[in-house]
Amino acid sequence: MFLLKKILGSLLLPLPLCLLISFLGLFLLWRGKRELTGRVLVTIGLISLAFLSYAPVSKILNNPLKNSFSAYMMTKASDPGTKALSKVKYVVVLGGGHNSDPLIPVTGRLNSHSLFRLMEGIRVFRQNPGSKLVLSGCGAFDPVPEAHVMADVARFLGVDKNDMILESRSNDTKDQARLVHTIVGNQPFALVTSAIHMPRSVALFRKQGMDPIPAPAGRTVDTPQALRPASFLPNAGDLAASSSAVHEYLGLIWSKLMGQI
Repeated sequence: MFLLKKILGSLLLPLPLCLLISFLGLFLLWRGKRELTGRVLVTIGLISLAFLSYAPVSKILNNPLKNSFSAYMMTKASDPGTKALSKVKYVVVLGGGHNSDPLIPVTGRLNSHSLFRLMEGIRVFRQNPGSKLVLSGCGAFDPVPEAHVMADVARFLGVDKNDMILESRSNDTKDQARLVHTIVGNQPFALVTSAIHMPRSVALFRKQGMDPIPAPAGRTVDTPQALRPASFLPNAGDLAASSSAVHEYLGLIWSKLMGQI
């Protein structure tokens, strides 16, 4: 089921799906049969790919997800209607991808998602003296569990190994929620993952009877920026952002269908 989910999820992302539609249209055109259908498919595939590569579209897809939760303890206690968060005993960091190749420097073995998560996790951990840093993730396609790689980076950044707890058996967020529950129980904990991944993660953890305090990593506010020439052109960065959003929406749908949230 895990492998099937990964294959289907990859095929339904914008780039492979749009290319698949376009190539199917080209196939029909070259065969000389159903040429109208072929033209329609090629048009749909290319326009969709360009459309998803524009900044306004990627923002529309991303903002409802990544703006769902504020950064941990960033709100001023003096602001009306707000209060400082209570201390937590655990800071749980969810892995997001790695490469354990020993030829890569230790700081380069985590992908950008995991590195942002770990850095935010360490920040939250240091705001909670006496807490434990729980690093979660296996990584089904790498021989070294991601939790171990994150621990290596955390030690490089000054975290004592005795302050870390490793959960290295989970392959996805659903597994992480189940296995982390065996570590933290009903104790208060901060949950650290990418801002865009936080809504699904919180839902999965709550399904296990836990009540995580969200600590989203990365951008949680979309700060307006000046228009640039590149703003009017499709680009790979916005296509990647759209793909991340689509991945999360697909994950939410899958989790809902499977009764996981």
